Amino acid sequence: MARLQGERSEKTRQSSSRTRPLACGGNLHYQAERRRHSPPTDLAIEPKKYVVRLSEQEREELRGIVRRLSGSSQKVRRANILLQADADGPAWTDKQIAQAYHCRSKTVENVRQRLVERGFRETLDGKRREAAPRQKVLDGKQEAKVIATRLGPPPSGYANWTLRLLARKVVELEIVESVSHQTVMRTLKKTE
Repeated sequence: MARLQGERSEKTRQSSSRTRPLACGGNLHYQAERRRHSPPTDLAIEPKKYVVRLSEQEREELRGIVRRLSGSSQKVRRANILLQADADGPAWTDKQIAQAYHCRSKTVENVRQRLVERGFRETLDGKRREAAPRQKVLDGKQEAKVIATRLGPPPSGYANWTLRLLARKVVELEIVESVSHQTVMRTLKKTE
């Protein structure tokens, strides 16, 4: 026991200036010291890497979006960010814009960067998909056959169709090669 206490005292002597030992019921706990930093006053503000310069036509379009609140909330927020970040306009800092529009400074930086790298239209509307996110599993004729099967009587031994039972029956009737019960559910929901 004495040996352990001796080791602890050595550790406390070797501890860095960041931590200080606290004696608490025979055990030593370490608590981090808080360092007080004052912000440097002699550093110049770094110029922005991505500077927003809007034409008068772009400014009018953005003002119209903000005034009418047209489009998604993301589009309105991007419009507000671009208007306030305009170097020929208010030229707010990223921090001011982030506080005013309840977003992070990184969001403001990303909007600036997107404007410079990808252009006005893509910054405002977002990137367009080139293709549908996934192809349809069932075409119109197959959907009609699924609905017709659902409207028919259920197999013997069952009082009603279940989604899984209907999916198995559709595959069994060779309407489609494979289908999940979730796809059958979406198909049936369309007709409600």
